[in-house]
Amino acid sequence: MAKLFIVPTPIGNLEDITLRALNVLKSADLILCEDTRTTKNLLQHYEIEGKRCMAYHIFNEHEQVTNYIRQIQQCETAALVSDAGTPGISDPGFLLVREALRQDVEVECLPGATAFVPALVQSGFPCSSFYFFGFLPHKKGKETLLKRFAEMEETVIFYESPHRLLKTLAKMVEIMGEDRPVAVAKELTKIHEYTFRGTLSEAVRYFENQPVKGEFVVIV
Repeated sequence: MAKLFIVPTPIGNLEDITLRALNVLKSADLILCEDTRTTKNLLQHYEIEGKRCMAYHIFNEHEQVTNYIRQIQQCETAALVSDAGTPGISDPGFLLVREALRQDVEVECLPGATAFVPALVQSGFPCSSFYFFGFLPHKKGKETLLKRFAEMEETVIFYESPHRLLKTLAKMVEIMGEDRPVAVAKELTKIHEYTFRGTLSEAVRYFENQPVKGEFVVIV
């Protein structure tokens, strides 16, 4: 019977992968990848050779999900990976998992890297109750969502891209006030990893004078 493993991959530092994840990748008959080039670099780093890799990403997941389920059903073991982190968490994966379960394919998700967890824990904010959103909408609904966040008692976490970070922080100042505490983590697990901690107004001033590169985790 076919089995699909959801395999988290490093979000930066290549050492952040479990032994079990490597064993699954070594044994997999098929590896579905967000970007085959990125995955092949990871496989090469760990000397895993001869693997059948196929592209499964946001641009083809709807049209290819049925085809990939058929491919998985012909395997003993298949693996789904994203470029970084855990598939399904702000990355493709949900549609494939749902359809696999509908078709009686066994699904197992391995524990592993997810950017928002270390960002939350090292933020200094309460971790016992939190709300994770993923990436904010580009325009429509963004302001309404931030107003909703402003009223929540839980710690709120979301991802933001570099070219939208400053606009988002400025809008948060407008909605939540200058003195709302915030933590912004960038380049997690990489050489230039850094977490800013302060108020929203201080965050705006800080990132106005810093190179804004990479993806960011915002905790408020």
